[in-house]
Amino acid sequence: MKKIVLLFVSAAIAITAFSQTTDLKKLPTLGIGFNLKDFKTAGLINTKSLSDVLVNKSYAKVSEMAPGLNINYYQGLTNNIDFMASLGATFTEYIYKGKTFGTNSNFLLDLDAHLNFKLLTDNYFVVPYITAGLGTSMYRGTYFMANGIGGVGLQFKLGEGSFIFVQSTYKSHISENSKENLNYSLTFASPIVDRKPAPVVAPPAAPIVVAEKDTDGDGIVDSKDKCPTVPGTVKYDGCPVPDTDNDGINDENDKCPTVPGVAKYSGCPIPDTDKDGINDEEDKCPTVPGVARYQGCPIPDTDGDGVNDEVDKCKTEAGPASNDGCPEIQAKIAELAKNIYFATGSNKIADKSNKILDEVATILNAHTNASLSIEGHTDNTGSAKTNLTLSQKRAEAIKAYLVKKGVDASRLTATGFGSEKPIADNKTAKGRAENRRVEMSSKYEVK
Repeated sequence: MKKIVLLFVSAAIAITAFSQTTDLKKLPTLGIGFNLKDFKTAGLINTKSLSDVLVNKSYAKVSEMAPGLNINYYQGLTNNIDFMASLGATFTEYIYKGKTFGTNSNFLLDLDAHLNFKLLTDNYFVVPYITAGLGTSMYRGTYFMANGIGGVGLQFKLGEGSFIFVQSTYKSHISENSKENLNYSLTFASPIVDRKPAPVVAPPAAPIVVAEKDTDGDGIVDSKDKCPTVPGTVKYDGCPVPDTDNDGINDENDKCPTVPGVAKYSGCPIPDTDKDGINDEEDKCPTVPGVARYQGCPIPDTDGDGVNDEVDKCKTEAGPASNDGCPEIQAKIAELAKNIYFATGSNKIADKSNKILDEVATILNAHTNASLSIEGHTDNTGSAKTNLTLSQKRAEAIKAYLVKKGVDASRLTATGFGSEKPIADNKTAKGRAENRRVEMSSKYEVK
């Protein structure tokens, strides 16, 4: 509770420090009002806690509070701080530490002094404020107590100097027999003196000035005007604001005063963000360097293989620059060809070779620009003519298989070489086995 009050007091003082110099201090004002005194809720808050009281709804009902009257006096100290003196009277029972001092018919008199810290000045309709002060109480004309006071309130403006105050305060005990209590009040107040009108000060008589000549009508007389025939400004001694780069935009508005530019870019040239020599307004790729024929964009690379379309022979199929941008399928096909077998002395493809040829067909169907050369080879066993015929038939058998798998026949060539191109020594069984082979080589054709 003390921390909250301190926070609001600090805020009020800060607002006061920055308030306008206009005198809005409250006039001496007298108010009369009605109040309710609540000992029950204050006692529960002191012995338990505010949250416990609210959660359990153990706070006092209006019927359990003691009604009374109050007379208040207000006097403005500053625009945001008012002094308030309050005299309150209540008939109530007073119990302290289990000791009963009187009954509901006994008289309790409160005399309090407050400072009201207003968050706004009195020219506003509704003004919230924080109040803090000290008070003394007398019960039955015998018992005297002192209290510390803190609370909040709202001030409503009715007219010139008249207000309604709605206020809630908490009185904490300071002296022996003083008892915590909450006090709720509604007060009507009106000033007891009139505000003095502000003195009227007559303005001094204007001196008679003989106007000097101002040829260009720019408000600077010719004797002080360095450009007396051209309208200008005081800053430049009567001359116009300069335009160093002569681009029609004066230096004060020109962000590039020494380089001709355009108004759209505050006097600077049209920017070229990527420094490719094509300004951003004509550059379709303003943040990436490009070339003019592609409107400022880089030369495209449709297949994203790092070889631009102007040198890529396979624009839609990725491949290395070493192969002109076309895929390298030759090595794969050549390796697969090593595992193709035929029945001995026959052009019938061995069943175990079908899977290999299916893979070759898949590659060719995926790369429709590639052609394939199929070569059949034999060892030197038998006549050269027989070997040549057998190798040709074996090459054609492979071609027929691939065509059956969907490869266009126009992309395939089949050639038999017999024993003309050995790769090993025909004098050994191992060498002859290596010479009985099929070779396949692929080539991309740009269409």
